Amino acid sequence: MLIAGEASGDLLAAELVSALREQLPDMQFFGAGGSKMSAAGVDLAFDLTQHSVIGVSDVLKNLLKFRRLFNQLLALAIERKPDVVIGVDYGGFNLRFGQAVKKYVRENPFSKWDPKIVQFVSPQVWASRPGRAEKLARDYDLLLSIFPFEKDWYARRVPKLRVEFVGHPMIGRFTNDDLRFTNGSDKGASIVNRKSQILLLPGSRKSELQRHLPVMLAALKTIQEKLPAAKAKLVLPNPALVTLAKSIGADLEIQIGELPWALAESDIAIASTGTVTMECAFFGVPTVTLYKTSWLTYQIARHIVTVKSLTMPNLLAGEPVYPEFIQAEATPENLSRAALELLQDEAHRKRIQAQLAKIISSLGEPGAAGRAAAAVLRLFS
Repeated sequence: MLIAGEASGDLLAAELVSALREQLPDMQFFGAGGSKMSAAGVDLAFDLTQHSVIGVSDVLKNLLKFRRLFNQLLALAIERKPDVVIGVDYGGFNLRFGQAVKKYVRENPFSKWDPKIVQFVSPQVWASRPGRAEKLARDYDLLLSIFPFEKDWYARRVPKLRVEFVGHPMIGRFTNDDLRFTNGSDKGASIVNRKSQILLLPGSRKSELQRHLPVMLAALKTIQEKLPAAKAKLVLPNPALVTLAKSIGADLEIQIGELPWALAESDIAIASTGTVTMECAFFGVPTVTLYKTSWLTYQIARHIVTVKSLTMPNLLAGEPVYPEFIQAEATPENLSRAALELLQDEAHRKRIQAQLAKIISSLGEPGAAGRAAAAVLRLFS
């Protein structure tokens, strides 16, 4: 059984399914996820990626819906009794689900069902509420990590938890060297004297689009006033968000999916903090990052988040490689100023790209899905 609630997790789960099937062709899969899991042969109870939200306020607004979906999946797990339950990212939902399965097992010892519980991609307990690591150690049989520092972090706090660093799935996902290196320094020294390409990446959730896109569009207007030749493209993960983007005022080229090709053609990006910033780093694209959320979510987060940045490349580098603007600081003025600096200061761009290359080199070799599959199967050996 696999559960993924976001577009990035849907892809990751599909890759894991393919890797598991290579080793055990007769393995059967079911659960909840998105179109990529369905295409990989997972029997989906429903498309959970259509219900993706973030932040306390958004969760509270949809609490009854999520409780219904959660209970539906738990009943399905109890009915079909899978050998292993794998949560793919989507930590807030999946950690509770793994705990609920273990609770059922403990309360029903005569059912003879005791599945292995696996989480693929560590929840960011190292960034906030580190006490959740104890719950992971209590309920989970295996944690598959995609960032190199996580294994040592868990070993210091909960050594009994089995953690395996499998590498970042992005490494090896893009194999066309020409695609990867058509950006940045290979395009020539002077961006100002040609048509620079700006990529807008507001996020994959409706709430992110509503909060990020207006400020991005306002920043873009300022940038194009300074650099009239600059072109821009908006990339969204699915057609459903295109209508929303246009209603917000997005009067520019909109691309659905195919992010690697858009990154390969871009000089800079303006992106929400999150998974996409690692893809920006992989393609060597200097990026301005931002995040805006509800007032309630922000007030809670500012008291529990302990890391200095929400942008993963910055955390991996230990310094602010990407300019980052959170909440009230995410203004059109700040975004446009930082973006113009990246476009106009070639030496600064080169320094950023050198830092990004070091970050990517730390993320392991290709084959993360295969290593993850092997680690899951070792639970049964």
